[in-house]
Amino acid sequence: MRTEPPPQAGSAARAALDHDRLVATGRRVLGIEAAALASFAECLDARFARAVEVMLGATGRVIVSGMGKSGHVARKIAATLASTGTPAQFVHPGEASHGDLGMVTRNDVVLLLSNSGETAELADLIEHTRRFGIPLIGVASREDSTLMRAADVALPLPRADEACPNGLAPTTSTTLTMALGDALAIALMETRGFRPEHFRLFHPGGKLGARLIKVADLMHGPEALPLVGEDAPMGEVLIEMSRRGFGVAGIVDAEGRLAGVITDGDLRRHMAGLLERRAGEVMTRGPRTIRPDSLAGEALGLMNAAKITCLFVTDGPGGRPLGILHVHDCLRAGVG
Repeated sequence: MRTEPPPQAGSAARAALDHDRLVATGRRVLGIEAAALASFAECLDARFARAVEVMLGATGRVIVSGMGKSGHVARKIAATLASTGTPAQFVHPGEASHGDLGMVTRNDVVLLLSNSGETAELADLIEHTRRFGIPLIGVASREDSTLMRAADVALPLPRADEACPNGLAPTTSTTLTMALGDALAIALMETRGFRPEHFRLFHPGGKLGARLIKVADLMHGPEALPLVGEDAPMGEVLIEMSRRGFGVAGIVDAEGRLAGVITDGDLRRHMAGLLERRAGEVMTRGPRTIRPDSLAGEALGLMNAAKITCLFVTDGPGGRPLGILHVHDCLRAGVG
């Protein structure tokens, strides 16, 4: 019997679409998957903690694999693990049977994904882990399946209806698997003490990398600092401000600590008799500063809140100046 292809919606059909019905469908799908996730969270048990322990104990990588839609999810889980401090790699099960099993070593841990637990293409990977004593973590919805019975740690997915009206397209099951991968990655990340500065090592490009840039990466160093002593005449201060081009001067005490700053605003407030004064008389004491190991985004936030364009970088509150950061340095780097 010949099967006709599914109908294609033409322009006339699209014009007649019921928007309310479409929104209702979207809400139904999200509701089904949200309910499944809530159920999954309730039934997560000590096997999850055991899986995290096994991954932490690996001296190699976490090898993630799956076939079809599970394979797409496996790629994402491997990428998430790798970007959060757990070395990981996706291995296609079909390619594994044709030589890529050589990528899977005794130092690794294997995480296999299969909704049914009976995916034929995983057989060689399963057998490889059993032959060489490689820890195997299985994820499937059937605890009595071949994969789950072979696994050292079995992480069962709760039985849940697919959001597909025919109950065929992987929808809820892939959402559950993806969320489990995120949960494993975050548990590993927190256990390892993975911090923002580590995250930037793996995300140097794009908006995320920009958000994690440190002040030390952008600041102008000691040789560019506009500094004068508290007893310096204001004529000398004006020359230093003009020479450095930051529109500000840092005033240091006898021990070299930042005692205050002079900005354009301070100059205007002391315009009368300005050149007869000394730096210590004109400066604003207790200026805002930032440490070199702070995030540039934090520095930009301080400058925006105070409506200033520069921050002196010091080794601590009331400390010695190490550099200076201009708001334009942050903006050029994509921070903001």
